[in-house]
Amino acid sequence: MINNAIARRYAKALVQLGSEGGLIERFSQELPAVDAVISGNAELRAALGNPAFTAEQKKQIMRELVAKLGCSALVANFLLLLVDKNRVVCLPQIVEIYGTLADAQSGVVRPRITSAFELSETQVSDITTALEQKTGKKVAPQVGIDPSLIGGVVTQIGDIAYDSSVKTQLARIHDILQKG
Repeated sequence: MINNAIARRYAKALVQLGSEGGLIERFSQELPAVDAVISGNAELRAALGNPAFTAEQKKQIMRELVAKLGCSALVANFLLLLVDKNRVVCLPQIVEIYGTLADAQSGVVRPRITSAFELSETQVSDITTALEQKTGKKVAPQVGIDPSLIGGVVTQIGDIAYDSSVKTQLARIHDILQKG
């Protein structure tokens, strides 16, 4: 819980920096890339978390990583600050919260669209257009497949679900028939 509050503070500050410089989208690409490299490399993760390494050694490791990934100066400085404050362990949470805050700042929603079968580009485009009209925001859908739906589509935007799946319709019919 404490890490979540810390991560929120760092992510919020980074969104403000990105907003001032028009770099929100760039940060949205760089941060997950750095997080993926650190998360995917156990030795790197261990070195950044090992108290036997000095802060300067950890900063040098981070500088090399940032240079290889070609990160912006602001992201590089941010990551070095995380090393200074011994908060690199919070990076996955920071990235997740940053994404949410950056989307809110940019007016983007990322609905989860699930169907029983693979949707065509046209179908996804039609659903995206309808959601953009309904929400008034830019829509970046995440499309998935769940064969248990039998047919139809379930769209989840935050806490709101639009469920037009055959599975749900059959469940409603079943309830109606049981109630008489």
